[in-house]
Amino acid sequence: MADEATDETAETYDATRYERPSVTVDVVIFTLIERELHVLLVRRKRWPFEGRWAIPGGFVQMDESLEEAALRELEEETGVRDIYLEQLYTFGDPKRDPRTRVISVAYIALVRADKQTLRVSEESSDVRWFPVRALPGPLAFDHDTILATALDRLRSKLEYTTLAFQLLPEVFSILELKHIYEQIWGEKIDKGNFYRKIKDANILEDTGMRREGRGRPTVLYRFRRDRGDKQFVFRWREDRIDKETDDR
Repeated sequence: MADEATDETAETYDATRYERPSVTVDVVIFTLIERELHVLLVRRKRWPFEGRWAIPGGFVQMDESLEEAALRELEEETGVRDIYLEQLYTFGDPKRDPRTRVISVAYIALVRADKQTLRVSEESSDVRWFPVRALPGPLAFDHDTILATALDRLRSKLEYTTLAFQLLPEVFSILELKHIYEQIWGEKIDKGNFYRKIKDANILEDTGMRREGRGRPTVLYRFRRDRGDKQFVFRWREDRIDKETDDR
């Protein structure tokens, strides 16, 4: 930098020479409720955006890491805890927060709603799961943009990771797994093609259990633990686009 002193040392450095923006974290949490994709929101009861719904989050303290701040704010504001977070993106529009210059680092996670107990914090008047397709009006700050970015990331990661399995119970059917992909991608998937691609990915094992119902018993599977978090390729949407092109 042109105005940076060249003779500064650890003893003489003056941290007040430069303006320091505030840093916040925002956490986008997705789940499936009644077979539909939902996102967790809190209702603000303070300025700015009083009464608006927002993504859970808050300011980073000086003695904590970004992830520590995200986990702390999430538990304080919603009661959600003990989850795995992935850093999503950094949002730094100078006008994104009317209070001051605020840079926000966003995180994303998938959880099972039945494994979490929600609670309201002192800074909000409500905390609730909302269907992604039916949000409660414009969100506070730039949270509509953050949510859209999180949805894009989530949909993309389904094609090469086992992220969808975080929403499933220990044992499940192929149709239940297919439904998760359909909900997140927002489109129908051919049953035969889906079954073939999942089987080819070699990430499932037959539990030997069957679920009785009308017609043939349903085969129940579990995720192969020996696969760990290894990536696999599941390019369903590319195949769909290719098929549409061939049909023209």
